Amino acid sequence: MSTHRPPTLTPIRQPSWRQRRVDPDHALGLRLTLAASAAFLVLVPFALLTVLVLGAWAPLHRLDTAVTGGLHGYAQDHRAWVVLMRVWTEVFAPMPLRAVVLLLVVWLLRRGARRLALWAATTMVVGGLVGPLLKLLVGRDRPELLDPVARAAGYSFPSGHALNATLAAGVLMLVLLPYAGRGVARAALWVAAVLLTVVTGLSRVALGVHFTSDVVGGWLLGVAVVAATTAAFTSWRAHTGLRPVRPTRDGVAPEVERHPGAA
Repeated sequence: MSTHRPPTLTPIRQPSWRQRRVDPDHALGLRLTLAASAAFLVLVPFALLTVLVLGAWAPLHRLDTAVTGGLHGYAQDHRAWVVLMRVWTEVFAPMPLRAVVLLLVVWLLRRGARRLALWAATTMVVGGLVGPLLKLLVGRDRPELLDPVARAAGYSFPSGHALNATLAAGVLMLVLLPYAGRGVARAALWVAAVLLTVVTGLSRVALGVHFTSDVVGGWLLGVAVVAATTAAFTSWRAHTGLRPVRPTRDGVAPEVERHPGAA
């Protein structure tokens, strides 16, 4: 008489943590991995700059003081230049830029683009929280000048104006690129985004309230935040079956222009 043995069940091996990070079937893990990778690529130069600032690296200190001193001397001799920089730095201060992005978020919500609105809001909020925290951690004092043409409170690194200008310019450009079409309009949108970012940062150095490295740090941090949130958003698009996009060419959600509510 034969004895029937039940079939032996082979245990199913669960994918490792590393495999889940790059497996397309584990969407959250893949999105987080892509977002972290995108941010890391830009955070490397930011981290290096932060270390140099914390260590008071002599060549960087000399460069900062030389640029600040030269622009301060120019500002003292050209009052119209000071007025222009003051107007620019007030108009494109963090709060007005956040208000503009808030209006964009409301417009996207009215069009039914909830996920795109969430991406825009998240990008601004994350950058808005990280910037002040880093200021406290680094604790760098602002430039000390005789007869300053402007004053600002708080710590210096990274520049909040430069950071928020980069965030706002990135969000506005990546949302509005699909509406710009091709050719001149697209080029104009890029030029406007670059001018907003660059001139806002330079206005802080021109007024003597930030060092050059503060502004560069704000730019790098802003690009890192936009890169990270954009990577997460575009990976979500791929998981849901939407066509792949190149954000710097197509925007983050080109279908929203023709089909509101698609993102």
